[in-house]
Amino acid sequence: MKKIVLITGACGFIGFHLSKFLIGKDYKVVGIDNLNDYYDVTLKEARLDILKQYENFTFYKIDIKHKKDVDDIFNKYKFDYVINLAGQAGVRHSIIDPYSYIDSNIVGFINILEACRYNEVKHLLYASSSSVYGGNKVVPFSENHNVDHPVSLYAATKKSNELMAHSYSNLYDIPTTGLRFFTVYGPWGRPDMAYFSFTKDIIEGNAIKVFNHGKMERDFTYIDDIVESIYRLLPVIPKKMDGEQEGNGEISSSFAPYKIYNIGNSSPVKLEKFISILEKKLELKAKKNYIEMQDGDVKNTYANTEALDRAINYKSSTSIEDGLSKFIDWYKLFYK
Repeated sequence: MKKIVLITGACGFIGFHLSKFLIGKDYKVVGIDNLNDYYDVTLKEARLDILKQYENFTFYKIDIKHKKDVDDIFNKYKFDYVINLAGQAGVRHSIIDPYSYIDSNIVGFINILEACRYNEVKHLLYASSSSVYGGNKVVPFSENHNVDHPVSLYAATKKSNELMAHSYSNLYDIPTTGLRFFTVYGPWGRPDMAYFSFTKDIIEGNAIKVFNHGKMERDFTYIDDIVESIYRLLPVIPKKMDGEQEGNGEISSSFAPYKIYNIGNSSPVKLEKFISILEKKLELKAKKNYIEMQDGDVKNTYANTEALDRAINYKSSTSIEDGLSKFIDWYKLFYK
């Protein structure tokens, strides 16, 4: 029988690509999404229209903050795997609308954990974020670094997800894996992300906002590398550690069946270089408005992915030049 996977946030950027990929690997995918208007709903609906063409995909419009709806979907299907990608994204928006982050990222996640508690799920994987590293100065960021100093509410909710998952792994033996994503980009991406909004503004002749006067670096990770990593992690199910293993110094591991992985490209790109690549690919010059660093933002992200490389024998390798070319090709086609 086909393995059944629940993907929450299936109409989101990562959820859409992952759903399509797993369908191609002969999984039966049940996708849920609330189709909220945080960004252009027509983009989410276009992703959904593509997914609905596949026989192995079933969709339900559900908000994970509603416990009964989550419980009902778990009662209807016996999921082998659950991949929680639903949640309110965006660092800056968490300053404007903090309650939406509590509703989705905290209340929603406890509903997923509770549903997994009462159903036999082989493995729960969930979206965390590089934002949990907050004000850390030591790079590259390692899963063994302390992450107790978030600089945004968004980051705090993602750190909370990791703590909540650990408690459920410990109490109920639910194998959980947290995925710390580093600046995911590519076709069908999120319009609130810089690479997307910069492309739009450069094409339309509008000035782009260059935060911290361009003194920023991001570890851009192409969507295909993210999806391949998640797919390979599905069968890598965390196990309990015995007393001796527990003392090995890896704080990303635990006596509980729990694990955390960075998923990044391990190749940070300076913001000015990133803009120049966009200009070259678009054959247009950007108008730049240099402004101060925004509240809740961080100067640098840089992933140490050694643990992930060991676990799945795969390393993200798509260059920023190749990745942005593919994104721009998609953008021009989609927006005509």
